Amino acid sequence: MNLSEINWDFNTAGNWPSAVKLSILGLIVLTVIGIGFYYDTSDELSSLDREKQKEQSLKKEFQDKQKKAINLNDYQEQLKQIEASLNEMIRQLPTEEEVASLLVDISQTGLASGLKFKLFKPDAPINKDFYSELPIAIQVVGHYEELGMFISGLASLPRIVTIHNVSILPDGKEGNLLMSATIKIYNESKHFISTEGAKKKRSKK
Repeated sequence: MNLSEINWDFNTAGNWPSAVKLSILGLIVLTVIGIGFYYDTSDELSSLDREKQKEQSLKKEFQDKQKKAINLNDYQEQLKQIEASLNEMIRQLPTEEEVASLLVDISQTGLASGLKFKLFKPDAPINKDFYSELPIAIQVVGHYEELGMFISGLASLPRIVTIHNVSILPDGKEGNLLMSATIKIYNESKHFISTEGAKKKRSKK
């Protein structure tokens, strides 16, 4: 069959050889299948890829949870240790009645170290999660060794006392130093106490 002898005018397609008709019909069928694949099957393949990614994500999540389950006893033991440390810290927090006594202890520690107070000013309490913070602005004058004794004495107090924003400058000609700082003492937050009390009441019911 000589293709050059065929009249390719579609108006005469009925006169084309059967082989040509079958070839064109096959091409049309393949084109339709290709279009159908593109608009239908490709979406299914994309959906399959998303499901595979989801499967991998679920597998990873399962593996993470499995690791946590295996180490559950260790985590529980660590939690007990943390709770024990927290309870120990809470026991060191003074009550409201003890705060006034602690303020006296701080000033007495400074005087016993040989320092002179130029400023001793408690500020308003700052509430945190389970405790409140009472900042005290101080200015004391003394020698280097006396300042060291004072800071060491604060660390030796039975309650938690911290010192912040320390600034030391010369004061006079007698070798004295002026130390400005903020001392912080801590006591259990009223909000925490009321919340814990409410929890205990509910647990008894």
